[in-house]
Amino acid sequence: MPIPEDVTGDEIDQDVRQELQSLPKTLADDVARNLVMVARLLDEDPEGAYAYSKVALRLASRVAAVREAAGFAAYANQKYGEALAEFRAARRMTGNVDLWPVMADCERGLGRPEKALDMAGAPEVHKLDKAGQVEMRLVAAGARRDMGQLDAAIVTLQSPELASSSVQPWTARLRYAYADALLAAGRESEAREWFAKAVESDKDGSTDASDRLAELDGVEFVDALDERTGDVEEAKGEDDGDDREGLSSEPSAARTEDTRPAEDAEGESGDRG
Repeated sequence: MPIPEDVTGDEIDQDVRQELQSLPKTLADDVARNLVMVARLLDEDPEGAYAYSKVALRLASRVAAVREAAGFAAYANQKYGEALAEFRAARRMTGNVDLWPVMADCERGLGRPEKALDMAGAPEVHKLDKAGQVEMRLVAAGARRDMGQLDAAIVTLQSPELASSSVQPWTARLRYAYADALLAAGRESEAREWFAKAVESDKDGSTDASDRLAELDGVEFVDALDERTGDVEEAKGEDDGDDREGLSSEPSAARTEDTRPAEDAEGESGDRG
């Protein structure tokens, strides 16, 4: 896989760099550059990120950071069985519980919401930091929805973190999930309130809460290109003396729907939103 010349491998976290010190320097540099490409492409080009992760995995499968990166690349491509196997391998190597929520979400992706709920009640959850615990709550609520338990999903999301007025990195997603669950349960006025709160806290656009709120308010987004095309066609019709109806094109409405979710079964009970 070609790697741009500006990618040196020095861009990776210091912790990952330390993990790679067990490898010969040239090999460590090659792995580091591939890991940089995984991180760079993960959101915009998941397939490309997956390809680079496979190269890194072939070069250094015994490095936990490589297995973790491969897991996230597989996860981004909805290869949940493969992702779960990689996350389990990384966890065995480090003993770290940070991947517990995303592992549970993989179980959801594999159609096993009951396993995700079992994981939400496991002792490992108490070892997670606050961000991890909120993530686990989101996964558990998603599992409840997978099972058709809307009221239980709503209750699962009701927490001190949801009620808090302080804005944290997880606040927008938590409020969004709560609003979406309320809407699915037919509680539209409450859903609107929480979508509005999600918009307030979503400074980096991590959700489409503003679009959902506009949709509830009956706002349609006009495609400016279609509108201009329609104006041109209408003007052309007038110039040609053609007064037939339907010559101008109708502006189209552009809306964004939420699609948030959400092996190697190695004997463990194994986060998709």
